[in-house]
Amino acid sequence: MMTLLKVLLIIAIVVVALFVLLFVVYFFNLDMKLTAALFPLFEKHYDKMKRDKKL
Repeated sequence: MMTLLKVLLIIAIVVVALFVLLFVVYFFNLDMKLTAALFPLFEKHYDKMKRDKKL
């Protein structure tokens, strides 16, 4: 019984930690800040790609 409680406690701690992490990412808009920082790298990569259609 004690090991079951320890496992449930560990699962609860992991779930709470993930929730806090996701809340911080959402609150500070970190996903879009990371995307904006990586955009020049993506732009270089996709500008080098050959296209079969011209605009």
